Amino acid sequence: MSFFTDLAHQYIDGEWRPGKGSWDIIDFNPYNGEKLASITVATADEVDQAFRSAEIAQRAWGDTNPYARRMVLERALRIVEEREEEISDAIVAELGGTRLKAAFELHLAKEFLRESIQLALRPAGQILPSPTEGKENRVYRVPVGVVGVISPFNFPFLLSLKSVAPALALGNAVVLKPHQNTPVCGGTLVAKVFEDAGLPAGLLNVVVTDIAEIGDTLLEHPIPQVISFTGSDKVGRHVATVCAAHLKRAVLELGGNSALIVLDDADLDYAVDAAVFSRYVHQGQVCMAANRILVDRAVEKEFTEKFVAKVASLPVGDPAAPDTVIGPLINATQAEAITSLVDQAVEDGATALLHGRAEGNLVSPSVLTDLPAGSPVLSQELFGPVALIVPFDGEDEAVRIANDTPYGLSGAVHTSNIERGVRIGQRVHTGMIHINDGTVHDEPIVPFGGEKSSGLGRLNGDSMVEAFTTQKWISVQYGRSQFPF
Repeated sequence: MSFFTDLAHQYIDGEWRPGKGSWDIIDFNPYNGEKLASITVATADEVDQAFRSAEIAQRAWGDTNPYARRMVLERALRIVEEREEEISDAIVAELGGTRLKAAFELHLAKEFLRESIQLALRPAGQILPSPTEGKENRVYRVPVGVVGVISPFNFPFLLSLKSVAPALALGNAVVLKPHQNTPVCGGTLVAKVFEDAGLPAGLLNVVVTDIAEIGDTLLEHPIPQVISFTGSDKVGRHVATVCAAHLKRAVLELGGNSALIVLDDADLDYAVDAAVFSRYVHQGQVCMAANRILVDRAVEKEFTEKFVAKVASLPVGDPAAPDTVIGPLINATQAEAITSLVDQAVEDGATALLHGRAEGNLVSPSVLTDLPAGSPVLSQELFGPVALIVPFDGEDEAVRIANDTPYGLSGAVHTSNIERGVRIGQRVHTGMIHINDGTVHDEPIVPFGGEKSSGLGRLNGDSMVEAFTTQKWISVQYGRSQFPF
C-alpha cells in the first residue's frame, strides 16, 4: 500500500530518511498477513541526532508567541479532519481495528487536538509576596525543553497525539518512538500531519526502532527531561527505574485490571451493554477494559445469561467489514498468549460459558466463571477478548474483590442509587471510576491516570501543564538586601 510505503522512513530534523540499522521492522496487517511496509531501524546515533535537532529547534519554539504555536495545532486538526477516511483505513489495516474502533479513536484524537489548541495559552505565572522588604517573587511556567514519547500499539494515533500535541503546544520539542507493530499510525503518520501543518523542522522527530538496536538510549540520553510512556507495567517499571537513575521525570500510563461492579439494584440490560463494550472493545486490547465483571449474587444468574447471549452474538472477522465487532489481535504472540491463558484457567477449574478459539490472529470471545480463589487470571491484565464473571455478596465483598489486584486504573459501578455508587467508587483504589457507565473513557480536560501498578502521574487538561512544563522562580530586589558579612 503506497500510503504505508510513503511513510516507511525515519523523520529526523524535518527530513524523511532511511534508518541506518542492520535490520528491518516489517509492518504487517494482523488480519490477513499482508506486508504493509518495511522500515530499516534507527540506530542509537540517529536517536542522538533526533534529540540534538530537537534541542536546537526548541530554543526558538519555546520563545514563540503561544498564539503562533496554537495556529500550528489548528492546522493539524484541520488536516486530521480532512484525511479522516484515509487515517481510518490505516487504523483498520495496521492494527486490526474495526471501523467502530477507528471512529472512536479518531473522535478522541480530534478532541485532544482541540484541547491542545487551548493548552498553548494555559500556562500562567504568579507574583508572590516576600518576607524581604523591597523584593518581588515571580514564578514563571516554562517548557521542560525536550520530551521523549513512547507510544503503544492499541490506540497508536490517539496515544501518540495525546502527549505529542500538548508537549508541542506548551513550547517543547518531541522525539517520538512508536510501537514496532504500529510504526505508521503511531509514528510517521503523526509526523506527516504536523509537517503538513507547518511545524518547524526539528521540533517533532520520529524514530522507528527497537530496544534490541538502541538499548536504553532513548531513556538515558541527557537531552530529554521528561519521558511519557504508555504501555505495560513491566516495561513501565524499567522506564521508571532508568529515568530515576538519570533524574528525569517519568509520566507512566500503564496496564489495568478494572472491575465493573453490578449491584443488586442495577438496570441489568443496561449493565450488560456497558460490560460487553467495556470488555470487548478493540478485542479487549485496552488498558481500561473491564477484565472482571463483579455481579451481586442476587442478580448473577439473570445478568450472566444476558451477558453470555450478547457476547455470543458479536460478529468476529474482517475488521474492514462495517458490522465486525471482534477483529484480530495485534500479532500471533498475543493470540497464543490469551488462548493459552483461557485454556489454563479452565484446566485449573474455571467454567467456560464461552470458550474462544484462535484462527490466525482472530480470537473469538471467552467468558469464564467459577474461578478458583487465587486464580492468576483474576489479578492480571487480560489483553484480549476474555471476560471473568465473579459473584459477590454485599458491597464490602465487592470492594474487597475489586481492590484485590496490583492495578488501579479504571472501573465502574452500576446501581439505581447514584450516591450508593459514588460511595463504593470512593472505596475502590483506582485512578478513575464511572457510575452507571463503562470503564473505557478518556476526556481531554479530566485527569487521566492510575494508582498502584497502573502508572505515575496524570495526563489531560491542567495535568498536561504539570507534565510538560516546569516552574522557574525569578526574584527582583527593588531595594537593597542586607548581608551578614
